[in-house]
Amino acid sequence: MAEALLREALRGQEEFTVESAGLGALVGYPASEFAVELMSERGIDISSHRARQLTPELMNNADLVLVMESGHKKAIEAEDVTVRGKVHRLGEWQGKDIDDPYRQPKEAFAEALDDINSGVADWVERLTA
Repeated sequence: MAEALLREALRGQEEFTVESAGLGALVGYPASEFAVELMSERGIDISSHRARQLTPELMNNADLVLVMESGHKKAIEAEDVTVRGKVHRLGEWQGKDIDDPYRQPKEAFAEALDDINSGVADWVERLTA
């Protein structure tokens, strides 16, 4: 959901590339049906999304890495100290983690989507200033 919202918010700005990957991704799996449904309600189709694992190559090629939780940030920085300074929480500017709604009811996905949307808006404001 975050990848799609950020990509949509930065559409037309070719200096940005938006990709997603997970620390414990179920590689090749599609987005949750709740995520697909909620994004569809916003006019964004994520039905073709497939999960992939975060790799050192992806990290090294990125200028900015946005994560959902402070635990993700710590895990990534512990794995590769050279990425320190470019890993930040999506909810950094609200001072909050965004809970993973995996295996939760649709309401948890809706709440996460609201938090993601707020984080995306804050980051886009800063990235495009």
